[in-house]
Amino acid sequence: MRNALRACARPEPWKRGPVPTALALLLGLLLLLHATIPDHAGLGSLVENVLPWLGLFIPVLLAVACGRRSLSAVAALLLPAVAWTALFGGLLRDKSHPGGDLTVATHNVGATNPDPTATAHTLAASGADLLALEELTPQATPSYEKSLARMYPYHAILGTVGLWSKLPLSATQPIDIMNYGPLAATKSAAAKLPENRAMHTTVTTPDGPLAVYVAHLGSVRLMPRTGFWTTSRDIGAAALTKAVTADPSPRVLLLADLNGTWDDRAFDGLRAHLNSTQRTSGTGFGFTWPATFPMARIDQILYRGVEADRSWTLPGTGSDHLPIAATLTW
Repeated sequence: MRNALRACARPEPWKRGPVPTALALLLGLLLLLHATIPDHAGLGSLVENVLPWLGLFIPVLLAVACGRRSLSAVAALLLPAVAWTALFGGLLRDKSHPGGDLTVATHNVGATNPDPTATAHTLAASGADLLALEELTPQATPSYEKSLARMYPYHAILGTVGLWSKLPLSATQPIDIMNYGPLAATKSAAAKLPENRAMHTTVTTPDGPLAVYVAHLGSVRLMPRTGFWTTSRDIGAAALTKAVTADPSPRVLLLADLNGTWDDRAFDGLRAHLNSTQRTSGTGFGFTWPATFPMARIDQILYRGVEADRSWTLPGTGSDHLPIAATLTW
């Protein structure tokens, strides 16, 4: 112990490794101040979508600091370690508990899904009372309707999104979240319907009505010249937020492919009014995309006015997304 204290008291170990020390401090500031990063060319949004993975740099920098015998770098790594733990440490513990009045599931089934029938059977096996599907195509939709008809006597499809239910549905209507540009005012509701990506319906439950939204926000793209393109997604997020916040229903459920993680600044408005089942009742990050090696949770089950008991991912299907499910209690 005395030898270690003497070594720490010498100036040399503190002067070594200025580069890993600076990188450790920069990493910590990035985790702490990510919300202040300008969103020029989508930079802020991109950082927030990969935020959990920045923690991988901590052990790498620690190995470099130890190799350089740099006490300053080791000390500096406390900042990102504490920041990452504060942001994501709570996700690692099991927050689920028994119970649940309603099981819900959502899945981007994929427009190029090679076997819609098998996908439908996998989803039905989850036992979900409500099942939301996104990225439906005219070719595949009949297969989903046929395969799910026995377990789900009620369903509604508007454009590329649909909801299958064991409970009655009513007042189903589309939610316009698309970016139609300058010609938006000239497009009729009938012209918009085939490409519609969001809907609202009311589910009649034994405990009262439940307002349910199903949505598939616009895609994002990493462009070589313009950076992280999120325009269509952000327009949809703003429109969806407006619809959800204006909804007077005491119980609201959103089943969606957001094409962005819950940390993304595009969802500040939704975070102010809805909770994530994975954050409140899941275990781990619950990554859903890409299905072959999930790296981000861009599919979400969000709620208000009810309690979440459990949140989990379902087995993969022919889609590039993993389906997710949750149980809720009144």
